Amino acid sequence: MTPQRQLVLDAVRDLGHATPERICAQVQAVAPAVNITTIYRTLDLLEKLGLVRHTHLGHGAPNYSEAEHQHVHLVCHECGAVTETPTDLMNELSSRLRGSVGFELDVTHVALSGRCRDCAAEAGA
Repeated sequence: MTPQRQLVLDAVRDLGHATPERICAQVQAVAPAVNITTIYRTLDLLEKLGLVRHTHLGHGAPNYSEAEHQHVHLVCHECGAVTETPTDLMNELSSRLRGSVGFELDVTHVALSGRCRDCAAEAGA
């Protein structure tokens, strides 16, 4: 683990969920010479090593988090809020997919799109 790679991993841990650009900004606060290309390459390597994972929370860059940080993301189309919910809420769907089509769902790598409670209530008013 090089010092630059450790800085990237530390930034992912500190930020919780972050785009490569946010990770880069945090790393550059300590090591200004590190560029975005290095960040992307390092994130790719860290993901191959099983230390981080990425999730697409809509359009744009993926969000990275520690591999142990496992939950389903609920993304609101209206306000952009991202809510986390336990993966066990996907157990029934996962079982049905496995039984009907033999598909093994990775529930730790899921983002569902819709409307949050507040936006749904506002739309219904």
